[in-house]
Amino acid sequence: MTAVPRRELARIVLRDPVHWLAFGGGVGLLPLAPGTWGSALAVALFWLAPPLAPLVHAALVGGGFVLGCWVCATSARRLGVHDHAGIVFDEIVAMWAVLALAPRQPAWSAIAFLAFRIMDVWKPWPIREADHRIGGGLGIMLDDALAAAFAAVVVSSLWKLYAYLP
Repeated sequence: MTAVPRRELARIVLRDPVHWLAFGGGVGLLPLAPGTWGSALAVALFWLAPPLAPLVHAALVGGGFVLGCWVCATSARRLGVHDHAGIVFDEIVAMWAVLALAPRQPAWSAIAFLAFRIMDVWKPWPIREADHRIGGGLGIMLDDALAAAFAAVVVSSLWKLYAYLP
């Protein structure tokens, strides 16, 4: 299938609930770095939401991952493009996973955002391997989940180091 023109894509995304969710309410339609905008949306939603108990936050991330496997696969299939750049639901869920492990402070949210974006763009092994070998909705969600795990290690390590500095 050929690429859908931008104007037509916007019409499709804004009229279909599956695409709307996969494209982060339309954030994925932004022309430059939609994954970064999806991650930024996740941070904004995190700060708009009340503080959540860790189990509730984990349940939202886990449920979001399962839902994302279906939503992202369905959107990609309907568009005829595996992991279309505008599909940002995976970034949103992964960013929430990293934020769950960072102190709820603006500076730590910024560090979590930067760590996740670096890992998501850089895709060190095994993230790149998962991105290339696993298809469907699971593949779309999994590479971002792995990037979130790497970012969480970075954020957690920095947090522990900060706690021990004088």
